[in-house]
Amino acid sequence: SFSVATHHLDKDAPEVVGLSHYTAIVLLIVYALYLLFQLKTHAYLYTTNEENERPELPLAVSLVLLAVTTVIVAACSEFLVSSIEGINESLGLPKIFVGLILLPIIGNAAESTTAINAAIQNKMQLAIGIAAGSSLQIALFVTPFLVVLGWIINQPMSLFFDLFETILLSVSVLIMNYLIQDGKSNWLEGVLLLATYVVIAIAFYFYPSDIPGAD
Repeated sequence: SFSVATHHLDKDAPEVVGLSHYTAIVLLIVYALYLLFQLKTHAYLYTTNEENERPELPLAVSLVLLAVTTVIVAACSEFLVSSIEGINESLGLPKIFVGLILLPIIGNAAESTTAINAAIQNKMQLAIGIAAGSSLQIALFVTPFLVVLGWIINQPMSLFFDLFETILLSVSVLIMNYLIQDGKSNWLEGVLLLATYVVIAIAFYFYPSDIPGAD
């Protein structure tokens, strides 16, 4: 609603950036409370009858491996992002399509594989939890964190979404919430979700790049 009411403002306008900064802080607080709710105060709500695996590595070793893996992934991500220009030139793909469709597919390949394996083993609650949890993490942690980080290093980044992106995001959330709210799924619901994703990908492919904010 803010972007519609202030359509004359650029995404880097002080009003838009300021709103994004404080909204990002609120979202980070909400994510922290969500983790507290899920892992501590109401953890029993998230327990399932599916078999629980015990950790095979000590906590210290796991943290060290996590840190090393994070550094490696960051380096790989840097090379991946820097190759976008070459992909655009060689394949003629729109930047918005590469940034919002191709990069997320590649970046979330590990989580997607884990969710698929869980679904194959008929652990549907785990598969749905991985998919929904990944989306929540991007929306409530990664994006707000990048906005705050940009604020710290004086590199403006906003939470501005144009009307087209806002509608697609809202429709996606509504469809997914409707289909998985019972904690169960079947192949037809999977087809509907995949169809929604494909339609969104096609929409971004044909989305005109000369529209303000499209890049």
